[in-house]
Amino acid sequence: MKTMVISDLDGTLLHSDARLSEFTVQAINSVIARGVNFTYATARSLNSSLTLTKRLALNLPVITYNGACIKQPSTGEIIEIQSLDEAQVALIAETLHRYGIHPLVYTFLDGEEKVLWVRGAESEGMLHYLDSREGDERMLPVDSFDDLFCGEVFYVTCIEDEQETLLPVRDILMGSDSLNCILQREIYRPEYWLEIMDYRVSKAHAIDDLMRLTGMEKIIAFGDSINDAPLFEVADECYAVENAVDALKRVADDVIESNDEDGVAKWLMENCNRLI
Repeated sequence: MKTMVISDLDGTLLHSDARLSEFTVQAINSVIARGVNFTYATARSLNSSLTLTKRLALNLPVITYNGACIKQPSTGEIIEIQSLDEAQVALIAETLHRYGIHPLVYTFLDGEEKVLWVRGAESEGMLHYLDSREGDERMLPVDSFDDLFCGEVFYVTCIEDEQETLLPVRDILMGSDSLNCILQREIYRPEYWLEIMDYRVSKAHAIDDLMRLTGMEKIIAFGDSINDAPLFEVADECYAVENAVDALKRVADDVIESNDEDGVAKWLMENCNRLI
């Protein structure tokens, strides 16, 4: 039976400093060389994740934007993407404008992936995000809220200092039944992120597509956060790292060592033979 091993990045494969340890890099490349089918699923973009994972000898496409997009890491080729339709975009724009929230809008303009935001309307958390993406050719500031939602929009992110600011927006958009929203605190910082996408988007839905594309028959998954729960639901085996949220630990088959202790890499080394 062909087995796919898939791991979350932040809080799972990455240490608390948002880096891959040398041990993890060597361990994963070693099991891949022996025939293990390994990949990752992340809320990050491919651009962001590749800065951290470029030393991994990945042999499968990767899941990005919480499942909105599947890409080939070696070429950046889009294999599948779930965009938002006009009605969904209109609802998002109207709701955010009503509550005075200025988001990051991920879109394709003339076939190129761009990230739009209103210049001068950034929250503190958004400024930190933008600073960390300096030099990223996707970043494109606009002058007004009306200029944000253009092109083929597929993902929207709001970054605010207080969770309460985002709760009513999350509740309204989730109530439409056409959208999926994930609201959680940023792992490495104090602000909150609300990620908005089509209702069909999840890591679980993307892994179904990836299995169909690759002919895999079994899934072993690793995670730490609530957005990994859908992935755990479809996995044949699922493991939460010790630092995971309690809700994920409760649905996991087992709890392994933490991200800072290279729990995923150690598990792969110990179980490599049965994964080939």
